Amino acid sequence: MPTIDPDRLLSDLHTLRQFGAYETGVHRPTFSPEDVAAREWFAERCREAGLAAQIDGIGSVYAVSPAPGPKVLAGSHLESQNRAGWLDGALGCVFALEAARAIAADPDLAGCGVDVAAFCDEEGHFGSFIGSRSYVDLLEEEEIDRLANRYDGTPLRQALARVGLAGRPRVRHEEGRHKAFFEAHIEQGDTLISSDLKIGAVTAIVAIWQYRITILGDQNHAGTTSMARRKDAGLAAVRLLAEIDRRFPALAAERTVWTTGRIALDPGAPSIIPGRAEVLFQFRDADDAVLARLDAELRRLVAEADAAGPCSVSLEVLGQSRPALMDEGLQDAILAAAEIHCPGRAIRMPSGAGHDAQYLARIMPSVMLFVPSIGGISHHWTEDTAEEDIVLGARVFTDAIASVLRA
Repeated sequence: MPTIDPDRLLSDLHTLRQFGAYETGVHRPTFSPEDVAAREWFAERCREAGLAAQIDGIGSVYAVSPAPGPKVLAGSHLESQNRAGWLDGALGCVFALEAARAIAADPDLAGCGVDVAAFCDEEGHFGSFIGSRSYVDLLEEEEIDRLANRYDGTPLRQALARVGLAGRPRVRHEEGRHKAFFEAHIEQGDTLISSDLKIGAVTAIVAIWQYRITILGDQNHAGTTSMARRKDAGLAAVRLLAEIDRRFPALAAERTVWTTGRIALDPGAPSIIPGRAEVLFQFRDADDAVLARLDAELRRLVAEADAAGPCSVSLEVLGQSRPALMDEGLQDAILAAAEIHCPGRAIRMPSGAGHDAQYLARIMPSVMLFVPSIGGISHHWTEDTAEEDIVLGARVFTDAIASVLRA
C-alpha cells in the first residue's frame, strides 16, 4: 500500500490553520484576503507535488495529475464558517493532496493518479455549494448574477472581480476521467468519539428541508391591551414550535433532527405586543419517506394553528434538497482499509451535514470518510481532532483510494 508522510500531512494542516487564525480555530470567509491566500498557498503545494493546479472562475482550486492511467478525484473545501474550526474542509483537502503524493510515489501504482479539488464556498457565504455545483453543471450564469454575500450583501460578481477571478473559465467535470470521488471530513458529531471508534464510512448525506413560518397578529400596547383581546404573534410562534416538537418524535427516525434557526419578532420592543413573527425552521434526514411524513405534519400543524387563531399562520418552502446515497463499493473499500489499520473500529454511518460529495454523487460514484471530532464539536473555534486520528484517517483514506485505482 502507498505510504503517507505524517509529518508533512500535519505540517500542511497546521500551516493552513494560520490563514485567518482565530483563537484555536480560523475565521476564513469565502473570498476574504485570508481565504484567497489559503487557496493560492494550496494551489502552490499541489504544484510542488507534480500536479497542474489552477484557481478557476468560481474560486475552486483544481490540481490535475499527469498520470496516464486510472484516476480518482478527491478533495473538500478551504473556506470556513465565521470564527469556526480549523479542520472543517481543510482536512479533506490535505488528505487528498497527501493521497496524491503517496500514490504518485508508489511504484506498484505507476500510471495511476489522484486529481485534487478544493471546491469554493461549501460553507455558503455566497450561495449553496457553488464550487461543486459549478463542477457538475448545476450553476448557471444567471444564478451567479443573482448571488450575494449573506452577511454584507456584496454581489458574487463583484467579489470575483475583486480577487482577480472575473472572466476566468469555470472548470467542469470531464466525462469518464474519474473512477470515483473521495471526500474526508471530521465527523462534526459525537458518534465515533463516544463509541471509541476511529473511522466512519458514510452511507448517505441527509436532505435538508427548510421553511419560513410567518405569523401575523396585531401590534398593540403591552400594558393596556387585555389578554383576552390580544393577537400576540410571538406567543403564537412559540406555541406552534412547542407543538411541532411534541409531534415530530413519533414520526421521526433515529437520526432525524429539526431546528428553529431564527425567531424574529416585529417590532421587537419590550412594551409592544409583536404584530408579526418570522420563524426559520428546518429538518434533516436521509430517508425520503421520513422527510415526506415530517413535511405533511408540519403543513397540518400550520393549518391547524391558522384555523384556531387568533393569529394567521402561513408556511413557505425555502428549500428541499434530496438525500445523496454514497456508493456501497467505495464504503467497502474504506472499511477494508480500516480493518487493516484499526480492526473492529470502523462503522457505516450517515452524515447529518451537507457536503460537496452530495453533488459529486450525481455524476460519479462517491463516498465520504469521517474521523472523530473531539467532544462532537464543529462550527466553533474549539473544534479539534487528535493528531493520531488525523494520521490514521489519512492512511485509511489513501489505502481505500489505492484499492479502487487497482481494481
